[in-house]
Order: sequence, then C-alpha cells, then structure tokens
Amino acid sequence: MGAPVSAAELELQGSRLVVSGALDGSAIKDFTEQLGGGAVHTVVFQDSFGGTAEAAGAFADAIRLSGVQTEVRGQCMAACAYAFLAGKTHRFGYGLQVNGILLPVATRPTAAELAVRWRGDEAHKTLADFTPPAAGTATATTVASASTAPKPVEASAPPAKDNWQPDHGVLFTASPSLFGRIYNTYYCDGTQGRDFSKCERLPDADPYKLGVLTP
Repeated sequence: MGAPVSAAELELQGSRLVVSGALDGSAIKDFTEQLGGGAVHTVVFQDSFGGTAEAAGAFADAIRLSGVQTEVRGQCMAACAYAFLAGKTHRFGYGLQVNGILLPVATRPTAAELAVRWRGDEAHKTLADFTPPAAGTATATTVASASTAPKPVEASAPPAKDNWQPDHGVLFTASPSLFGRIYNTYYCDGTQGRDFSKCERLPDADPYKLGVLTP
C-alpha cells in the first residue's frame, strides 16, 4: 500500500480553501461547513494522495452543492481526483510545479470510453464502481459493463474504503516549459509504484478534450 498518508487538512486562504492529505472523511464536516458559509469560491487540492471512495463521494457532493470551482496544485490521486471533478470548473493551478491527477480505473479504458468517462454524470457512475454494491450497482451498470473486470464481491464484504488499487489508473500531467505547459496522459497498471515514467502513454487523450480539465 506504500507509505501511510496523513489525514486531510484544511486551510482557508481568502476565498480559496486548500485541502491537503488523504480524503479519509475526518474533515468532511468542517469542509461542508466551510463551503456552506458562502465565502469559498475555489477548493484547491494540494498533494492529496488518496482516501476512500465514501469520502470522495462526500467531498464531491459538498462541492457540487455549493457550486464552487476546483483546482489541483501538485498531485491529486484517487479519492481526490473524483472530488476534483465535481467542481463547476476544474483546472490545474498555475506555477512552476508539475501538476498531476490520477483517476482510478478497474481496467484499461478504451478510446471510446475515455471520451465520455469523466464528463458530468459519467464521473458519478465511475465512482460507483468503487463503492459498496448497495450504494452504486444500479447506477454503475453502463460504465461497469465496459470497464470493470469480473471480480466476485462477497455479500459480507465491508464497505469499500480502498477498493481502488494504489497508483492504478489514468494519470493526467501538466509540466511547465519555456513554451507553456506540456500535457501528457498515461495508463498506470499499479506495478510501477510512484515511478510514473514506467506508465503507458495514451495518445490523443488531451485532458481538456476529455473533460478532465475545463478551460
């Protein structure tokens, strides 16, 4: 599972609420209250390396309900990635840092699936692939039929807190250069650990065209 990650921490910077650490649910009450106050216009996820599917859904619901924008500064993995997609607009932050967002998947997506997988309600359906069957099976049918490997789920299994595999998913990166930002997209099967240079580069997978980033 790799090195343990710290729980989510919140820091209000004017109209921007910075969220760092894992989305494990420990900060969701405070997060929801902050957004409910109306002073936050942008949620910034900064170096958030995971969390649970349940927490991802809770953060995403709060973001969607409040209508705020989301931004990534540094790395945003798994649970963070789905919360990020819930923003009214969702973008990479400016600066000299390399920004990356890893969206977990059950299997390598096809080109056709990539085109729609993270747009609007489809993101909800994809998240449902990683939540307990009682909460998500019905709504996940369309995407799951194309993307989920046939893995039997025991009826007595506890709620899926980390059903996604570490460092397994589609990784979108933006690196600064003299000529502007360079965007790349990769499929990572998880065996590479944090050495994402070993991931498979996906052609014609611009994050703006796929809806992962908004203009």
